[in-house]
Amino acid sequence: MEIKRFETGPRMSQAVVYNNTVYLAGQVGNAGDDVVTQTKQALAEVDRLLALAGTDKTRILSATVWLADMADFAKMNSVWDAWVPQGHTPARATGEAKLATPEYLVEVIVTAAL
Repeated sequence: MEIKRFETGPRMSQAVVYNNTVYLAGQVGNAGDDVVTQTKQALAEVDRLLALAGTDKTRILSATVWLADMADFAKMNSVWDAWVPQGHTPARATGEAKLATPEYLVEVIVTAAL
């Protein structure tokens, strides 16, 4: 099986396809924006990368969402719930973690089928 990599840099690729599965790197919004805006931006990047790989959000198998502060859970979910297609909701976990910089409030990691 061939491995396809998208937007590959010296440290990581933004998306990797193997065996009809798409693995995305963690997606974030603009550092310093509020959690709602960052969530919208991160999910827009998920959409863009899935399209680049040849699939879409109806094919997401699992998602991991990291929040810098679980107090933002409801705000993040308000964006997520409007974005995720009903009837195609993936397995999902959400946790609190220190992200790459204190200005990042949310990071979304997705695995999808082609």
